[in-house]
Amino acid sequence: MTDAQAAVTRAHHEEWARVVATLTRRFGDLDVAEEATAEAFATAVERWPVDGVPPNPGGWLTTTANREAIDRIRRENKRDDKQKAAWMLHDDDPPEPTGAIDDERLRLIFTCCHPALAMETRVALTLRMVGGLTVPEISRAFLVQESAMGQRITRAKAKIKAARIPYRVPAAEDLAERVSGVLAVLFLVFNEGYLATGPDTPPVRHDLTAEAIRLTRLIRALLPRDGEVTGLLALMLLTEARRSARVSATGELVALDEQDRGAWDMTLIAEGHRLVRERLTVVATTGVAPGRYQILAAINAVHTSARDIRDTDWSQVVALYDQLLRVDSSPIVALNRAVAVAELDGPEVALAAVDRLDGALDGYHAYHATRALLLRRLGRSRPARAAYHRAIELAGNTAEIAYLTRRRDQLG
Repeated sequence: MTDAQAAVTRAHHEEWARVVATLTRRFGDLDVAEEATAEAFATAVERWPVDGVPPNPGGWLTTTANREAIDRIRRENKRDDKQKAAWMLHDDDPPEPTGAIDDERLRLIFTCCHPALAMETRVALTLRMVGGLTVPEISRAFLVQESAMGQRITRAKAKIKAARIPYRVPAAEDLAERVSGVLAVLFLVFNEGYLATGPDTPPVRHDLTAEAIRLTRLIRALLPRDGEVTGLLALMLLTEARRSARVSATGELVALDEQDRGAWDMTLIAEGHRLVRERLTVVATTGVAPGRYQILAAINAVHTSARDIRDTDWSQVVALYDQLLRVDSSPIVALNRAVAVAELDGPEVALAAVDRLDGALDGYHAYHATRALLLRRLGRSRPARAAYHRAIELAGNTAEIAYLTRRRDQLG
């Protein structure tokens, strides 16, 4: 890769959201902003290797995208003449300094994650408008036909325009709720990368986990005092740190108790632990109870602090799950707590807790995989095999299916 190509790639990661956000504010149209930004980057691919990388890549891209947008508006000739005239007055304005438009990126994120949009639409729109992923990349990530994904994004932008969804950061009284919606989108993207679904999909999609982490870092830079943003970033880092140890050379999932902890990324773990300690200090000094992502990050911090699975402080893990249940009383949290209870109080106690969740989680593969593990530990091979079989039917991740199949077949 040449220096110019590397500069374009770096600018795409660092400047795409800034440019789209700036044009969205100026023109009030996501379509115009997206297409003009894409054209600006295409121009950079052609020009930078010939003319050299400009000293201010973000400013160059913003100026170029502005001109592309104005040219498109002129061609369409569908705008109000007065509105067009106002835009044209700014045709040669110098680009805004990079630091001045951080709030515009935040407005863009809140617009893409507006609760009026369906969750899958929020995910697609955020990856396209904020992350800069192409429609083919997004469609491959979520196993959707490219044409269908393109239509989904197009309809989302049309809905934002038709419903006049405001391009702004929510008011203070609405901010916490709206931030939680943004974090849910990013967590969904991360989880799809962490445990990717589909028979023709790699078991771990590093491109998606990396993009989710990058966008969460962006949110934290914009909202540094939000505890749940910090908690989600810590959770992602501590999970991503184990990526290289999670799948074997034969493509099989490696359970936590069998992972080579020497292969974990200690730099990511150190950063995740630092963020968890930062939040613990805030909680201790302010008395403000931690949220869901902060507690999940703390649980992962306990796991990644142990040099060996036998060193894990299971009593602390259970206590953290008890705290999490007070925040999120979902059956999935109760299921995960039961896994920790099995290490503390034995598989029989844990199985009783899991069986109480039967009606709520029958269609969830991890419920049956957990039952299979506990039944296996209790020496109940026949029901364990049946539970493995049901888990395999429901699982969508190729590495997880390979792991569950081997464990089932070991029972004979």
